[in-house]
Amino acid sequence: MTDRRGLLIILSSPSGAGKSTLSRQLLDWDDSLRFSVSATTRPPRPAEVDGKDYHFLSEDTFKRDVNNGDMLEHAHVFGNFYGSPRKPAQKAIDAGNDVLFDIDWQGAQQIVNSSLGPHTLSIFILPPSIKELGRRLEARGQDSPETIGKRMLKSWDEISHWGSYDFVLVNDDLDQTFENLKTIVTATRLRRLQQPWLVDHVRKLQDEFEDLK
Repeated sequence: MTDRRGLLIILSSPSGAGKSTLSRQLLDWDDSLRFSVSATTRPPRPAEVDGKDYHFLSEDTFKRDVNNGDMLEHAHVFGNFYGSPRKPAQKAIDAGNDVLFDIDWQGAQQIVNSSLGPHTLSIFILPPSIKELGRRLEARGQDSPETIGKRMLKSWDEISHWGSYDFVLVNDDLDQTFENLKTIVTATRLRRLQQPWLVDHVRKLQDEFEDLK
């Protein structure tokens, strides 16, 4: 029995709110934290490595895994399937390691409703304002004005689901948001459900108490 059962840590946010940066900071903070490698049916791009960037699967294999319950969450996006394999996550949390998921609200709800739902920690990252969200997207310099416009239009659909998460952080100061994020993760690791050894410890205390009679 491990000292602690791992968590499935879900981070969601509209594009530009800071989710990817906070994910990288979490992984740097605790090297025992695992990042969930998604499965996809799209072809690998140059320099992408199977099992590192994605698990590249055929469509038949992907659908079989979904039907067998081997995907914690899945979605069909732009003609390809994407999903989070269940077995690596199960293996990690059984070994006491946390798994980090950078996914949207739909994927988050599927994981929360899965068999591993009791061991999830879901956190939503909000921007301080819509104006600031747009400024951050422009400052990244990664997208065309048209793409930024589409991301901005989609942002409210993401934000509207904030109420289904365990914790919600407003990322108006990245350093403070990261400190709050670490506090949430540290505290949730101490939940009774995440500490299976407590049952045996309480039984031991009970035996000691009986010996006093």
